[in-house]
Amino acid sequence: MIERAGAGPLRRLVVLRHAKSARPEGVTDHERPLAARGDRDAPAAGRALADADCLPGLALCSTAVRARRTWELAAAQWGTPPPVRHDPRLYHGEVPDLLAVIREAPAEVETLLLVGHNPGLQELVLTLAGDGLDDTLDRVGAKFPTSAIAVLSWRGAAWRDLAPRTALLTSVTVPRGRNR
Repeated sequence: MIERAGAGPLRRLVVLRHAKSARPEGVTDHERPLAARGDRDAPAAGRALADADCLPGLALCSTAVRARRTWELAAAQWGTPPPVRHDPRLYHGEVPDLLAVIREAPAEVETLLLVGHNPGLQELVLTLAGDGLDDTLDRVGAKFPTSAIAVLSWRGAAWRDLAPRTALLTSVTVPRGRNR
């Protein structure tokens, strides 16, 4: 059940887990690139967001190579990508870290995109969602795979007001690109 909703405009938090990454020998976790599947799935995620009319006014992205590349490939699917902020707190951040970054977003941004990693993103979605449409909460609770997109909606005057159990999980998709 959603706790008391705030006043203000309808806001959307779009949570995108980075696309499938490779694990090359001798490469640190932070520097891991996308795998071939990730190179296909990240643009599909960008197309899915455009098709759903869910383009952000600002993107917040982990500093890890695989997250940055996911952002680049997804945003390349849009006419004019929004500004992006790369924040080291999003790299393996836990829910309090992720919320701190989100709450710093400018109040004029109504749709905010967060590109990062599990398990933090999955836990964030489950923490913020007071309810979900259809089976969305169950699906996120079971698994939040690479390239997964969760869209949370809530009303609030500013991002700093976002609190646990105040959002509605409106959709969960896992876009996949085609093999060439």
